[in-house]
Amino acid sequence: MESFAIIIPARYASQRYPGKPLVPLRGSTGIDKALIQRSWECALSVKGSVGVWVATDDERIAEEVRRFGGDVVMTSPDCANGTERCADAVARLGAIADVIVNLQGDAPLSPGHIVTDLVRRLSEDRSALMATPGVRCSRSVLAHLLGDQAQGRVGGTTVVFDDRQRALYFSKRVIPYLSESAAQAEVPPVHLHLGIYAYRPDALAAYSTAPVSELEQLEGLEQLRFLSLGLPVSVVQLDPLAWDSIELNNPSDKAVIEKILAERGIA
Repeated sequence: MESFAIIIPARYASQRYPGKPLVPLRGSTGIDKALIQRSWECALSVKGSVGVWVATDDERIAEEVRRFGGDVVMTSPDCANGTERCADAVARLGAIADVIVNLQGDAPLSPGHIVTDLVRRLSEDRSALMATPGVRCSRSVLAHLLGDQAQGRVGGTTVVFDDRQRALYFSKRVIPYLSESAAQAEVPPVHLHLGIYAYRPDALAAYSTAPVSELEQLEGLEQLRFLSLGLPVSVVQLDPLAWDSIELNNPSDKAVIEKILAERGIA
């Protein structure tokens, strides 16, 4: 398997949830840790990486990362999204690995094995420039997504892909359309996209110099720029996880994540 490094892009000025990386999340022992620290600990659980860095342009986040002993790379405030921030970080850090993994800082419940699954996919599929996971939804995850959608909130991103497991589209709406019987299936045919990406460095460089695409702007999803450029995105299809891998997208997600941390005994 190719060498890989993990970068956690983090910004303070989130439109939906300002200051999100510093939001405290209580674990099973009753101790609060900032979201960025829990994301860092998630990254450290991955075996085999050559290093982990938090990429940010905000000194408040950098100070918190240094407090718990993490490594920081300061990036430009002009980065529009996490992928651009990863590209900027790599430009500053140099040739650190064959594959760069973007572990987004709002997904502390992501299982570490997903990272190695993505790196392995790129090692096996040399034509793919980026790989990302699509997790088959459990009924509880689908209910969470549909509930947020009904309330006008974004609960997560879903992805559809072809028979070669190449991404066709990503959306903040629940896709594909589900008939009533499909929605009631024990394992509904919907795949939740987790905010983890594995890129080849040249794909990051191409992305950072390309203009923002219309669909990327409309959906607010950075990965759609790859599809607009015609760059192949490989989706690693995963069965439902042993727990709901909820991202911290809204303040209402905090209690849900803390409940899962307690249930799984994560301090």
